[in-house]
Amino acid sequence: MAKRDQDEYFEDRAGTDDARFHVVPHDDEGWAVKKEGNDEPAYTAGNRNDAVDEAKRMAEEAGTMVYVHGDDGKIEEQLEYGD
Repeated sequence: MAKRDQDEYFEDRAGTDDARFHVVPHDDEGWAVKKEGNDEPAYTAGNRNDAVDEAKRMAEEAGTMVYVHGDDGKIEEQLEYGD
């Protein structure tokens, strides 16, 4: 998927109940969980595992998905917690 198409795909869900959580590298804190549509992290952690655990909890509660990104920003894993 092209970067522009990917951005549009994520924007369609931003700010809705279908918004998903992304675990991404974060300069200051190590790793962050960001909800689509929000520039500010919903959670920050010093390591990726803690960020993934929190993203899973948040996605399970919201009934949506988690995208786990690698150091290079590419999606490495997706986890679904919907119906």
